Amino acid sequence: MATVGRRERKILWAASVPMALLALSCIYPLWFAINNALKDNRGYILDRFGWVNDPTFENFVTAWGRARFSEYFLNSVVVTGGAVAVLLITASLAGFALAVLRFPYRRLVFIVILASMMIPVQVVLVPFYKTIIGLGLLNTRIGLILSYTAFFLPFSVYLMAAFYAALPRELTEAARVDGARFWQVWWFVMLPLGTPALITLGILNTLYCWNDVLISLLVLQRERTLMVGITALRGEYSTNVPLLAAGIVLAAAPIVLIYLVFQRRIVAGIAAGAVKG
Repeated sequence: MATVGRRERKILWAASVPMALLALSCIYPLWFAINNALKDNRGYILDRFGWVNDPTFENFVTAWGRARFSEYFLNSVVVTGGAVAVLLITASLAGFALAVLRFPYRRLVFIVILASMMIPVQVVLVPFYKTIIGLGLLNTRIGLILSYTAFFLPFSVYLMAAFYAALPRELTEAARVDGARFWQVWWFVMLPLGTPALITLGILNTLYCWNDVLISLLVLQRERTLMVGITALRGEYSTNVPLLAAGIVLAAAPIVLIYLVFQRRIVAGIAAGAVKG
């Protein structure tokens, strides 16, 4: 037993080294951005990778005003909140139908949804853009909300379907025996039980929508979202890197905070969604 214990500890130590290097590779860009955001442009040019000697918050103030952060922040909040709400409702309903109901070609529909997750966004940009123009949704928040819903819905449906499929079927059968209709089963039984997965899905979709640049840049060409607004801090011929770093820190701070607070729920939800497909 002692030999087995020592062997397991050696395996854990061997695995911890690459994991520590991976964590360092993720932490270093955050440190680099924050460290350089506290420098002036001269300090950055003299020493790009060194610690800041005389920290200043002037870059944050300038970035907030020049990039119109207050206006773009509101756009990001409205679009992200609307898209996440639509995604949660739609994914919960579709996941319930695919996991609980029995209808023709149910498995084929699920396979098509899984297959759509493998299609890169760049492949469908041209028909997507033409569709947005044809529907009159260009430069509208509603258009961006619907765009996020369309692109992020396959993963959302997959996660909810996998979570609902892992629940005991006796729960839905008992509700049906008591006379509940399908929408009542979903509302009173499946929706409360699916709360952990819905919270995880909401956090993940918030990360996706908030950090998106490509789709937002195509749909909202007049009113920008926060991540797209950061591009206003780039110069035509040269870029004030500390100023740009300050803008990136301001834009990423809310979403990093959300991730740090709910990271356990994210991991638990993904693990629950991988139990059964």
